[in-house]
Amino acid sequence: MASTDRFCALLSLCAAALFLDAGLYAHAADVAAKPAAPPPAWIDTLTVSGAVEAGETFNPAYPPNGLNFGQLFTDKSNLALLNQALLTIQRPLDPNATGYDFGFKVQTMYGSDARYTHFLGELDYIIPNRTQFDVVEAYGVVHLPWLYKGGVDVKFGQYVTLEGAEVISASDNLLYSHSYIFNFGVPLKHTGVMTISHIDPLVDIYAGVDSGVNTSVGWPGDNNRGVAFHGGVGLNLLDGNFTILATTHIGPENPDVPAVIAGCACNPNRALRYLDDVTTTWKVTDKLTLINDINYIHDNAFHASGYGVAQYAAYAITDWLKIVGRAEVWRDAEGFFVAAYPGNFDFVNVEHGFNFLNLGGGSFFSYGFISAPAPTTYLELTAGLNITPTLPADPALPLIKALIVRPEIRYDASLSHTTPFDAGRKASQFTFAGDIIVKF
Repeated sequence: MASTDRFCALLSLCAAALFLDAGLYAHAADVAAKPAAPPPAWIDTLTVSGAVEAGETFNPAYPPNGLNFGQLFTDKSNLALLNQALLTIQRPLDPNATGYDFGFKVQTMYGSDARYTHFLGELDYIIPNRTQFDVVEAYGVVHLPWLYKGGVDVKFGQYVTLEGAEVISASDNLLYSHSYIFNFGVPLKHTGVMTISHIDPLVDIYAGVDSGVNTSVGWPGDNNRGVAFHGGVGLNLLDGNFTILATTHIGPENPDVPAVIAGCACNPNRALRYLDDVTTTWKVTDKLTLINDINYIHDNAFHASGYGVAQYAAYAITDWLKIVGRAEVWRDAEGFFVAAYPGNFDFVNVEHGFNFLNLGGGSFFSYGFISAPAPTTYLELTAGLNITPTLPADPALPLIKALIVRPEIRYDASLSHTTPFDAGRKASQFTFAGDIIVKF
């Protein structure tokens, strides 16, 4: 009897196993029969976004000319500014693309920052007010599965520079105010063609040609008849936690106007300007990020050089609070690069060469900007916070994606016994500033 029971139990187990196997095979067959999800359509990866930034810089010295010397985008003291209202439409390249792919980006700006970001000859004189309109970028980009495992990307049109640790878009920077390097040591934008060769996951090579710094094409879009090279090398190390981008921009940048020709005793179409920059970003931990920016600029026409270094640090105290800082030393060896621009058109006038008067005898007079009284080494120390509160799920605010508040305190000083601040009366200045960024 016991043998019969054991035999029946064995049959039951075998039957259960057969049914289980049959169920598993049926499920596997169903999974295999279902087609793989198709990749998203090209149009589905198109995005439309916006951001608005407004801020103010309080200068307790109340400089009589109303300018915070050494600063451009935050140059107006004790005055609220609509810095940026950005609208961005883009379809980025698929970072995992193994075949051909195409994308584009168009970004426009309305605000006081536009005074310093214009492409020459494009919308640079249509609005005489402090808040102006600008096309920040307008380019197409193609991924070509050629030459290297990662392929080659080709960008063509108008795009922001490779150089520097800071960018035009406010929400992508750690601080409200900008460094001397960003203001005076690197380009902002270019018109041309740029190639990015993905040699392997560790190395990217950049190479391109453009019409120059902040220029478009043809007169008055380009202030001379020279072309420039822009390129560099990018290294992606420690699984992307440590990156190095070494770049250069080489080309004629001075305006081809009679007063400049007389002043430099040169051909502005051939006298080169070198702008070199190395930016290193190290994500030390999930909370701590260090960024270093080393910069050198030299202008052959006027035999002028500028160079320096900026060190950034950002530490996330919580998921909504980050403490940030920047320490910078930058040398304007001939007093050629650092300046303030009181008028709304003064900066583009300088780039065009409209503010130079030929006095004869190889001398010229410039107006429309305020330079330092002598060659100066600048020290800049800035500390601030990034506050990104969690927004309530309020049906009345369906479009707001993020809010960023960035208070800061900044100290600028001359290390050369010069007095560039407070309308030429002081060797240092304190500013207290802050901005609010709303992202849509």
